[in-house]
Amino acid sequence: MTQRVFQDRIAVSLTLTLGGTAHTIDPGDIKSFELELSSWGLEGRVEFIVSDSQSAGGQETDAILSDFLKPDLAEVSLELKTNYTDLPTNPTATSLQVKGLVVDKGLAEMSAAQVKGAPLILRRYSVHFWDAARLLWTQHYPCVLYTEKSFKDVLEAHKGDKISLTYDWAGVVDASSPLLFVGLSPGAGAPSFYDFLLWYVDTQNGVLSYDYSSQGYALSAEKDGSATPIDLRPEDVADVSVSFPEVPRYDVTVLNSYAESPTTDAITQEQAVTGIRQDVLLRTPIADEATARKTLETARIKVRGMEVELNWRRFPTVAFAPGALVKLPSTTGFTATGVSASDTFRVRSLRVKGEALQAGPEAESQEPNAGYRFSMSTRLELKDEKFVDLPAYTSPRYPRFVEGTIVSEVGEDTDETWQVYTDSTTSVDTYKVKIPLWDNQVITVPFNPNVLPGHFYFPAYKGSRVLVALDFQRAWLKRFLDWRAGARMPADGQGVQLLMGKKTTSSTAMKHSYDSDANPVFQLQRINDKDTAKIEIKEGSLLIVVQEEQS
Repeated sequence: MTQRVFQDRIAVSLTLTLGGTAHTIDPGDIKSFELELSSWGLEGRVEFIVSDSQSAGGQETDAILSDFLKPDLAEVSLELKTNYTDLPTNPTATSLQVKGLVVDKGLAEMSAAQVKGAPLILRRYSVHFWDAARLLWTQHYPCVLYTEKSFKDVLEAHKGDKISLTYDWAGVVDASSPLLFVGLSPGAGAPSFYDFLLWYVDTQNGVLSYDYSSQGYALSAEKDGSATPIDLRPEDVADVSVSFPEVPRYDVTVLNSYAESPTTDAITQEQAVTGIRQDVLLRTPIADEATARKTLETARIKVRGMEVELNWRRFPTVAFAPGALVKLPSTTGFTATGVSASDTFRVRSLRVKGEALQAGPEAESQEPNAGYRFSMSTRLELKDEKFVDLPAYTSPRYPRFVEGTIVSEVGEDTDETWQVYTDSTTSVDTYKVKIPLWDNQVITVPFNPNVLPGHFYFPAYKGSRVLVALDFQRAWLKRFLDWRAGARMPADGQGVQLLMGKKTTSSTAMKHSYDSDANPVFQLQRINDKDTAKIEIKEGSLLIVVQEEQS
């Protein structure tokens, strides 16, 4: 629906906090404003003028300029309130209040006359602002490993003092996980921490909502429907339209490729077209993980209900923000659209814009309100709507690769032993790997042959330097990065060897090399402290030696 433009008188209050100093702008000096409010956050713009007539012999000074020119973090508080009080029931007018952090800003200087050297008389300032999480977290690219933490713990560690969070998502956001990896890296098109949050909420079927009263965020399992609905007034609304969003026409299949017990779980829904589906591919030996994924994907299929778009002829007497519950008037103009007067709706988004009717610097400068060319529209959804509106985001990119060392508690600290750890709940065998980069936190990775065929049983040994692939909630061994102590052979003999055992003084080695005449030499050697047994085969000879080194 195209926004229609009307004229309205609105009391606009603006406070701009620069470098910790609050500057209040007179309502009549605010020349334009624009707000785009969503269920998940906000964006706004405001322009205002400030007089500075000292250079022309006047008494007015610009107290904002010096702070405005600084790069300090700036905050905006904007309030809109109707000026109409002539409705029959004379309701108490309420205001719409928003707060945000400045993204960018600018100013233009205006002189007393359009001639070179004319004295300055005022400046026109412009400010563009977002909600705190959008501004700060779109510049935030942490790369951090967490063990035995919840997603709530992750968010709390990164919110700082400008972002407020509440949680009502039991069993998900507060569930402890053996591993959580935030693997972000700056770059063109790279996902930020804000993208990471949106991705998590979307893929875990949660709700991210912005509370315009507390200026904070809530992560919850479902939308809040506890508020008392506001009765909208037909006098305020210009027109109404109804739209019906796209319907999902697909089924979902969850595939688990685990070879010993592969599964194919179909999820059907009434609106699907035969043959159209979305497949989700897993590879897990844990049946409960496949079952949980099926439950999640079932909940994520949502057939959206109708949505109502309202255009407003004036700012509403009882102001509201996204998340508020409202009821439409029961007059003919509304019921003709097919919308039941008994339906309760939730405000999903709101757009409002105002341009001063009198753009001159002195026009209405001392007035408590001002006249604006005004346009406003709201998008409503049914109270029970399950679809969650989120901004577009870029999914995090996994895996990321880091170095670690294999952990084994078998033997002495210097013994190059191996150890398998069996999960008491899932019975899955794993290695433990220490990650030095992040305070030597220990994670688990699958215990398997890795890149070797199954008839080679050579588990990774204690202290072995390995490359680990990290996903959001899982990890695996990618490759080995170093040679074991004593394993390297001299380059001039082009030797190779298979070294087995706990350490060089308790080991068995099978070696192949070339002598100075380029003849192959094969050697099998066992060492146990001072005891050595060796079989050596070379050109024209077979040598068998068993000896004990004398002290």
